[in-house]
Amino acid sequence: MAQIVATTRSIQSTLLCPTSGSANERARNLLKPPTFSSKVFSSNGINKCPQDAFRSCRINARKSASVEVIPVSAEDDPKIEEQLRGVPQLLDASNGMWSKPTFRRKTKIVCTIGPSTNTKEMIWKLAEAGMNVARLNMSHGDHASHQKVIDLVKEYNAQAKDNVIAIMLDTKGPEVRSGDLPQPIMLSTGQEFTFTIQRGVGTADCVSVNYDDFVNDVEPGDMLLVDGGMMSLMVKSKTEDSVKCEVVDGGELKSRRHLNVRGKSATLPSITEKDWDDIKFGVDNQVDFYAVSFVKSAEVVHELKNYLKNSGTDIHVIVKIESADSIPNLHSIITASDGAMVARGDLGAELPIEEVPLLQEEIINLCRSMGKAVIVATNMLESMIVHPTPTRAEVSDIAIAVREGSDAIMLSGETAHGKYPLKAVKVMHTVALRTEATIPGGQMPPNIGQVFKFSCIVSYETDYVMAFKRVQQRLALYQGVCPIYMEFCDDSEATFRRALDLLKNQGMVKEGEEVALVQSGRQPIWRSQTTHNIQVRKV
Repeated sequence: MAQIVATTRSIQSTLLCPTSGSANERARNLLKPPTFSSKVFSSNGINKCPQDAFRSCRINARKSASVEVIPVSAEDDPKIEEQLRGVPQLLDASNGMWSKPTFRRKTKIVCTIGPSTNTKEMIWKLAEAGMNVARLNMSHGDHASHQKVIDLVKEYNAQAKDNVIAIMLDTKGPEVRSGDLPQPIMLSTGQEFTFTIQRGVGTADCVSVNYDDFVNDVEPGDMLLVDGGMMSLMVKSKTEDSVKCEVVDGGELKSRRHLNVRGKSATLPSITEKDWDDIKFGVDNQVDFYAVSFVKSAEVVHELKNYLKNSGTDIHVIVKIESADSIPNLHSIITASDGAMVARGDLGAELPIEEVPLLQEEIINLCRSMGKAVIVATNMLESMIVHPTPTRAEVSDIAIAVREGSDAIMLSGETAHGKYPLKAVKVMHTVALRTEATIPGGQMPPNIGQVFKFSCIVSYETDYVMAFKRVQQRLALYQGVCPIYMEFCDDSEATFRRALDLLKNQGMVKEGEEVALVQSGRQPIWRSQTTHNIQVRKV
């Protein structure tokens, strides 16, 4: 009888601080738990700053020694506990002490597989470094190259003992791109340049566009962005087949560049003929998720889900929020889907860029309130495509996504064609792990911190082993869930003992902890008519 044991561990806690009428003390009581910077004020964990000097303590900064990237798990490096010892972690409400950190990262990592990572060796290394979901970008490569990656991920899953990688197929969508050029063109500010719907044009002052309605979609005064804003051109006039522009921000124009019009979406179907072909490819290979590009309405999601139902497959649909037209329909789109991706590249091209962080938070909160998965994507470690270390702003970007409650954070070019794919994954892992360790329960995003106050063991039962494998892989995307495949016994007590022993051996629960045991299935192991059961037990 095949089963899934999925465990979740919350970081619910309460900040215990004495109250006082003193303004300085009230300020201290409202501060977040101590972080690295606040250790400057401390000696042996005790704050030595007098109350009267709360505003004027001197900070002595000095260059720190080089710091190793924290390994993926405690088993990878016996020094990991020493590395984190003394670093403030979660506050244990039961005794007011900083508790030992949980080393298993809760926020999941999506890695795009491409030329830098499409070998068996690299996929294995990505999985060991922290990859939870392998993303196939259908804008690049062909079915043969993607088939190779799918086969390698399935091979890894078949032999991995306690890890599983989900597969996400990301559709190309209705992209508007410039045509081919014999060589790159340098565009200068103030220069006139023309886009035409005539095919095969590629000169120093005019290039083709792959979208026949491009002329109808733009008007004089519109701002045209190349590659999300790397270059910009103002539309000055248009004819039946051409759009004349003036270069605002120049640069090097290469072949097949992505084009957006600020504040507008192209009047193209969200799922193109190529997308349907790729979706069928995904059905044939039983991928776990579709990430559907440029979804503008819930009808698109319903159409795809009906197709999948008629195909007899259960692949979950993640909608990519990246077009201006999707924002008014945000609630209905996410309601119809199984989750959302905040695709900040095109979103920031079609909408004012200052709206992107606000929309990111709104989308995350909306998904959390509906119990849907949410992924934050685009430019998270963009500099690591060519550099071995990230910018500090990129590190903060990861931390913000984690604090806001994203289920997963995504790497695109960093792992697809970057020079340092493994380092990028390790940086993302380390930043997410460190950030999670400083989030008290009272400051957790809505619908996370208040759900579980203890570990939760969920068993789900079916007659089909393959169905369980798919559930296990799908759970790899969800925050704080560690899916473990295990054969269950007919006896419920023996089953729970085996499950708890397994989790104790892996260091996921410890003696004295309270855990919730949740069972559900068609044929319950309690041999009664009840198919759902919840218990709370002490390990």
